[in-house]
Amino acid sequence: MAKKTSKSDDPNSKMIARNRRARHEYDILDELECGIVLRGSEVKSLRDGKVSLEEAYAKIQDGELWLLGCDIAEYPQANIMNHEPRRDRKLLLHRRELQKFAAWADQRGHTLIPLAMYFTEGKVKVEIAVGKGRQLHDKREKLKQDADKREMQRALSPRGRKE
Repeated sequence: MAKKTSKSDDPNSKMIARNRRARHEYDILDELECGIVLRGSEVKSLRDGKVSLEEAYAKIQDGELWLLGCDIAEYPQANIMNHEPRRDRKLLLHRRELQKFAAWADQRGHTLIPLAMYFTEGKVKVEIAVGKGRQLHDKREKLKQDADKREMQRALSPRGRKE
């Protein structure tokens, strides 16, 4: 029997970019992994880690899911065959998954946001989430809860006790 390799063992698996602000700005309700349609120069640029997901979001147009606002820097060696850095990119997922996400996204206050972009088995994948925007007071409350949780863990851990 062939041994099944995990994502961390695969040399073709690598985290490219993570949208760290998304978990602070939104309450994440559901997540989904999907593929993305790219050009060759975009893949080369991604291998160099030249991508920003900070201002990116996903939108459903004509029954297809599109990634908007994602900035993939130009690849210098591509010359005239280079790509447009902030072009709209099509996301690939099954029709059932798209319908499920479309139902979530249609609700008032919900947004489709990319959380991460990574290579898995040599293919670029994007992790998309349905998020509900947080108000400023909600963000402060979440930070307080996280700090309290860390403090409790520190008090319960054997290294944190002062006896």
